[in-house]
Amino acid sequence: MPETSAITVLVVDDQPLAREGNALALDSAPGIRVIGEAADGREAIEQATRLDPDIILMDVRMPGMDGIHATRGIVDGGLRSRVIVLTTFDLDEYAFGALRAGASAFLVKTATHQELVDAVRVVARGDAIVTPRITRQLIDSYTGRDQSAPGAQCLSVLSPRERDVFNAIALGLSNGEISQALHLSPATVKTHINRIFAKLAVRDRVQAVILAHQLGLTIGGQAN
Repeated sequence: MPETSAITVLVVDDQPLAREGNALALDSAPGIRVIGEAADGREAIEQATRLDPDIILMDVRMPGMDGIHATRGIVDGGLRSRVIVLTTFDLDEYAFGALRAGASAFLVKTATHQELVDAVRVVARGDAIVTPRITRQLIDSYTGRDQSAPGAQCLSVLSPRERDVFNAIALGLSNGEISQALHLSPATVKTHINRIFAKLAVRDRVQAVILAHQLGLTIGGQAN
């Protein structure tokens, strides 16, 4: 893959060996280029602002500013970088905290190097990495702390086809699965998704699924 089209990554971890290992694994993968490293959340925000990476691989538990607060700072700062957080345990409070802060995905720290590479590629292309099991627990965690729910009228900004795609996102379907289910080309699906995110003012699939739940859509179908 040409260097100009490589996915650029910033690796953030307070442990040098873990950070260097992940950076080496990603930088060795075709089509991925590590352009920076950071040892804590504050440095992560500074590096993200300066380097503008496509993806940030973010450890959650770090001294000083942790990964949750760093993710929130990156999202609130309007940076385009997508964040993948690394947690110690699957579905722990740190993972959910990071997703609520605006992270696009999470992986456990025991993930293999190939799983890291795959996650970077999936998130970079805007595809799904949130399974229904995780989504259900994320929704429960999120809605238990955020009681503000938008009105269903916000969906009126979507075209009928965009609503079909939005419903498919709520079901946890990937871009490829949406393409097959709705008989659309992958490029058309991606165009619809980008328009949906812009119209509904959501950053990515995680926030889109949460919004779908707040509007009465549930994993497995419509609630009303």
